[in-house]
Amino acid sequence: MKALKPAVFIPTLYFIEGLPYALVVYVSVVFYKNLGESLVFIGQATSLFYLPWVLKFAWAPMVDLVGTKRGWIVGAQIALALLFVALFSLSIFPALSSAQVMTATLCCFSLMAVISATQDVAIDGYYLESLNKEQQSYFVGVRNAVYKMAILFGQSVLVFFVGVLHEQHHLNYVQGWSMAFGVCGTICALAALLHFLGLPKSQRLPSANASENKASLKTFLTVFLTFFDQAKIFWIVIYILTFRLGDALVLKMAYPFLQDDVGNGGLGYSNIVLSQVTGVGIGFLLLGGILGGIVVSKYGLKRTLMPTAIFQNLSILLYYFLAQFRPDFAVVATFNAIEQFGYGLGTAAYTVFLLRTVKSQYKAGHYAIATALMALGIMLPGYFSGALCLTLGYKTFFLVSFLAAIPGMMTILLLPLDDK
Repeated sequence: MKALKPAVFIPTLYFIEGLPYALVVYVSVVFYKNLGESLVFIGQATSLFYLPWVLKFAWAPMVDLVGTKRGWIVGAQIALALLFVALFSLSIFPALSSAQVMTATLCCFSLMAVISATQDVAIDGYYLESLNKEQQSYFVGVRNAVYKMAILFGQSVLVFFVGVLHEQHHLNYVQGWSMAFGVCGTICALAALLHFLGLPKSQRLPSANASENKASLKTFLTVFLTFFDQAKIFWIVIYILTFRLGDALVLKMAYPFLQDDVGNGGLGYSNIVLSQVTGVGIGFLLLGGILGGIVVSKYGLKRTLMPTAIFQNLSILLYYFLAQFRPDFAVVATFNAIEQFGYGLGTAAYTVFLLRTVKSQYKAGHYAIATALMALGIMLPGYFSGALCLTLGYKTFFLVSFLAAIPGMMTILLLPLDDK
């Protein structure tokens, strides 16, 4: 098989990067809600799945020091395919108890998170090694768009697919999700085969001797220390950890709210209706991200970071109004789209700030540390979101989520934006 061109392997790589992330971080919330798990369990379990993305910077050097990026990519995709097959097999053993199904899925999702986070490191590294600077700039929009398409596939298409199997073909949710996981396993297996046969070998070779490895590890320590040796680093870290506090709370409880029984304060949506709401929302998320990047590029970070943050966090209040007034589908879909647009807008400016925290000689390493802090700022509040929501009820929870976003916005006033 001839080597694939970037126009082919960039989309296939970044779709397969986004797919397991979508399943582990987002779709697992719907999965466990379908299985009747509590809000506390959903908040805790699905937030802990995020831990590998918090810690991946710690083992990222191993991807550079051992083997090739191409080998890591293919190996990760084979492992992901096998894990999806394991999840698919749940429907083959109808005698499994609920506790056994829960244990099996928790193990599979946890392993999938570790492998997916490692694959992210390998794919991003391969992107930098196999493309020149002009190609990297040219394909950045493609990789981001395809990644979002993978998220859309997971959150909307797969959820819709399971809804149809459950509501129209009368499969139980374990059977329906097993079919969906089987589809994902097939996609990963085909991707592994395609990339094994056609992924070009990158020009950069891995370190081959102990002295090079020692130097690389020393450099890793230097990268870590130099990140924290910059002006106003305390406020920078506080901002990164707290800015998405409100979003992180809503992120875990929005889907349960849309699906929970009306008697419990939810809207009672089925998987099919939920997939329609999220499908529209993801489109506006992408639009907000694109527009946010344009706005920051045109007006500068200092003039746009606070306004985009205000828009993003005010959008959280829309969920409070949904919980208070329970409007019809059109209003729910519109409010969700606005909230997702605000999320994309604010996150674009937030991401630009993260990029500005890096020093030129350590771009990749510093950005990995910054995104790890961001991931930690999402994981910790997400862990407590279910218990908080159960205690407060959906209406008060969404109001508290908005209030929780205020300290992060106030921290913007203390950031060294003049220097950024």
